[in-house]
Amino acid sequence: MELWNATLGSDFLLMGILNDSGSPELLCATIAALYMLALTSNSLLILVITVDARLHVPMYLLLGQLSLMDLLFTSVVTPKALVDFLRGDNSISFEGCALQMFLALTLGGAEDLLLAFMAYDRYVAICHPLNYMVLMRPSVCWFMVATSWVLASLSALMYTLYTMHYPFCRARKISHLLCEIPPLLKLACADTSRYELLVYVMGVTFLLPPLAAILASYTLILFTVLHMPSTEGRQKALVTCSSHLTVVGMFYGAATFMYVLPSSLHNPRQDNIISVFYTIVTPALNPLIYSLRNKEVMGALRRVLGRYILALHCTI
Repeated sequence: MELWNATLGSDFLLMGILNDSGSPELLCATIAALYMLALTSNSLLILVITVDARLHVPMYLLLGQLSLMDLLFTSVVTPKALVDFLRGDNSISFEGCALQMFLALTLGGAEDLLLAFMAYDRYVAICHPLNYMVLMRPSVCWFMVATSWVLASLSALMYTLYTMHYPFCRARKISHLLCEIPPLLKLACADTSRYELLVYVMGVTFLLPPLAAILASYTLILFTVLHMPSTEGRQKALVTCSSHLTVVGMFYGAATFMYVLPSSLHNPRQDNIISVFYTIVTPALNPLIYSLRNKEVMGALRRVLGRYILALHCTI
């Protein structure tokens, strides 16, 4: 097979789900609506958590970081996919592909770790409430946030550099919504079997320990909640935890499908559907899942919007 010299200045073609749909215009409008929802809801949640002093506690600090990651993650992928479809040009440069892969891996890896830290936060709050402000003091929270970003970015840099060093074939069409490792390796004109095994092992290593920590945290939380004397306390704890578990299920389900299942079980159409789910649908749903069932967040949102409307009336 003839090699294609994938160096600086070379282009790939991202043949995403919009190019493989029976109703691409309707799907494009749906994706645009979901992106605007993700943009609005995550931005509002970040604003409310930043402005309202009552939400300056560890739980909402971590939630604000999750919204920031979701906002950036969907913005790395969705605007380009929509613009490419409207322009009829699906090309992405070699450098752009590498940058998109690095950012997507960084944000996905950071969210993976952050969800585990959020589960630990809920465990401490429910199982050890008297020691909560000691175990989850601000320095500990910022250490968790920094650890998520730093470890994820270092891992993403390693994967991106190694993936992009392969020679690629002249058939440069990536049958995927974004530049990710599994679909890109299919274009490599070299033996990638060992690297695919490494990606699989590292994917399991990166995903399973945080998932195990989450499951252990919520098992202990469940035992504690069942022994709570107050019905109201049990209900509040279950509402908070069920929101987090819903987000965990969506994120880890998609990540497991992409990076843990063997490549033989993948096909481009399924991969595209999963990629739309975790890059577009999940970032739009996460802030709604956390805020609509959370009285503190909804109360803070009403206060912030009330102050904004009042200030607007005063200026008029």
